[in-house]
Amino acid sequence: MSGHRVMRMLALGLLLALPSIAPAAAEPNTQVPPGSRHYAATTVPDRIVASPAADPAHGFAVAWRTDGSVQAPLLEIAPAGDSPAIEGIRQVRATTRALQTENGLSHHHRADVDGLQPDTLYVYRVQGNGSWSAWNQLRTLAAADQPLTLLYFGDTQNKNASHVSRVVRAAQKAAPEARISLFAGDLVSGGDGMDDSEWGEWFAAAGWLAQETLVAPAIGNHEYFEEFEDTPQERRVLGRHWPAAFALPGNGATAARQTSYWFDAQGVRVAVLDGTSALDLGTATAQAQWLDQVLAGNPQPWTIVLLHQPFYSPREGRENTALREVLLPVVHRHKVDLVLQGHDHTYGRRGEGQAATPQYVVSVAGPKQYRLSAEARRTMAPVAEDTQLFQVLDIDPRRLRYEARTVTGRLYDAFELRRDAGGRKELRELVEGRIAPRDCPRAQTAKGRADRCWE
Repeated sequence: MSGHRVMRMLALGLLLALPSIAPAAAEPNTQVPPGSRHYAATTVPDRIVASPAADPAHGFAVAWRTDGSVQAPLLEIAPAGDSPAIEGIRQVRATTRALQTENGLSHHHRADVDGLQPDTLYVYRVQGNGSWSAWNQLRTLAAADQPLTLLYFGDTQNKNASHVSRVVRAAQKAAPEARISLFAGDLVSGGDGMDDSEWGEWFAAAGWLAQETLVAPAIGNHEYFEEFEDTPQERRVLGRHWPAAFALPGNGATAARQTSYWFDAQGVRVAVLDGTSALDLGTATAQAQWLDQVLAGNPQPWTIVLLHQPFYSPREGRENTALREVLLPVVHRHKVDLVLQGHDHTYGRRGEGQAATPQYVVSVAGPKQYRLSAEARRTMAPVAEDTQLFQVLDIDPRRLRYEARTVTGRLYDAFELRRDAGGRKELRELVEGRIAPRDCPRAQTAKGRADRCWE
């Protein structure tokens, strides 16, 4: 018998001896087992995240966490140089708030840094108890006529450590020059008794992106929780982690001060709305009045509105009527260029009739994947199911280029908005290099749900 025949027979025998492989079971939402204190706070600073000031050319704010032994710690900042000898250090005193979670007591700190020079690379670090963080590098934003790159992520929400982390890494590799990272809400899922561990995994997934770009998140419905659930008194209440986790500008609508805000970034005015509060807590009119004021005085050539719930939903059965009736007229009146959204765990883009703007986008970065409605397939293009995505925006005074890429880096959607000297906008679809549309290949999920493509 030949050697090749012997090898084939041995291989066949090994295959026959292997146990049959059962269908993949649903994965847990977090990588830590119930009861684990892996993400408990310590004396060493963690969950460090920088966010924009209203004028991020001259300032930014940093939030971080320690255990309860640290009160009003310091942030140190200096111009970045090539020597390890960091000179010209300035100290900023932080404010502190306490948070009690399943992982015990933690203290969350905020330091606001102002008086910085535009387009300048700085190093900063934050203090713990007998310890400091690493020195992080962050460049302030430049003048309005300078090109800007920013990243946009739809919902992360589930399985942040296991699945979302590779999306963030792919985005950083695709756009290492990005200065800002926009997140469209539902950063975590919450509500299962492991909220703090979920936030720990979000920060682990975000990695250096949180510390060396300016993170600007919109709040989602999962950053709220249901008080008196399943009773006549049931109501949405802002989750305790949101105001502690981020150091946001605080210039939002009075009725949604902690969850709406705006800032300018190199020729772009970004306004961030709280869709959950607008829909469920009756703040739509107040936010519309605030948005009208923010956009009425806008001197920037481009405008982006970021919110969680879409004006036009690509998922079946979601109307978000209050958003369309109360807030959408403000978007139209001020000729917003891009509306970046999440919530529906699919991808879809649509315009507004024959006008170049606004372009409405819904995207998803996390693994929880819904199915598209028939209406979305009629009114949006392109659309996608079963696809984790990130978006890269390159902007200068005359051009806004948008790309949506899959987690493996493949181009899924792309367009340019061109702005002439008179401020008129023109849409140009960029179809070269796009991959074919993606639909869900599974009849149901591992949990047996036919309304989703993956858990």
